[in-house]
Amino acid sequence: MGTELCTPYLIVVPKAPPPVPNHCILSNGFMAGDTQAVTKTIHTIDAAAEPAAPSALAEAFYAEAVQELSKLGLPFLLAGTYAFSAYTGITGATKDLDILCKPSDYPRILDRFKTLGYAIEIEDERWLAKIFRGEYFFDVIFASLHGVMPVSDQWFEHALRVEVFGTPVHVIAPTELIWSKAFVQLRHRYDGADIVHLILKQHDRIDWRRLLGYMDLHWEVLLVHVLNFRWAYPSEREQVPRWLMDELLGRLEQQLDLPPPRVKICHGRMLSPIDYEWAIKAWGFTDVSEGNE
Repeated sequence: MGTELCTPYLIVVPKAPPPVPNHCILSNGFMAGDTQAVTKTIHTIDAAAEPAAPSALAEAFYAEAVQELSKLGLPFLLAGTYAFSAYTGITGATKDLDILCKPSDYPRILDRFKTLGYAIEIEDERWLAKIFRGEYFFDVIFASLHGVMPVSDQWFEHALRVEVFGTPVHVIAPTELIWSKAFVQLRHRYDGADIVHLILKQHDRIDWRRLLGYMDLHWEVLLVHVLNFRWAYPSEREQVPRWLMDELLGRLEQQLDLPPPRVKICHGRMLSPIDYEWAIKAWGFTDVSEGNE
């Protein structure tokens, strides 16, 4: 492998006929080759930065993968380091691509790449598969960690369009990107700082009501993340809407007056099965996935 680093080409592609105000364009198709295209408004952004592929060969692999995905005609979203860099300007080397799709579509994606000579692997049928060519690979993600939140049509409705490696694709919206990262809190990986910087740089693009809807059952996790942001950047506290803070703190105040749950559930297993394993094995707590049995 060569030592030269190549930066992926990531720009926003304008679309004719004439542009409309507020940086949006009208499109009659969701994705190149999409057989279920609908008329919708697609917003565009200027990418703040692009991560670097580890080598020219890796960049070529990523480019080919994106092109083949677009030819397949199934909706997919670019996520991971590419999306995070585009929104925040924080960049660095990336070891793979994160591709999001609906659960019903991932078998067809795997089958297509298998026929093209790629190696495929289902790492966890609840949420993650991988596609390889030699030492390079990309992730096919169809739900959040451990399958708690599947990728749904709503994730695609708010996607933004960019061009990556010369191919127009859609990038996950900031709201869904935060939602996808909210529960990634393992000892070897913590995405809380990513969420803080997405709030800092994309607060005006975050649909806070939609985010609260996603996290309604787990509102305390959202409260923790916005408190982290307020603490990390105290001069920017107003970037989190006052109504959201009032709502979350109001829920906390009401909860303090309620009795504790009868079932001893460890919600920590949603954050890290390994780090909270002892609660299940030795302390008598029920795994969150078994709480209704």
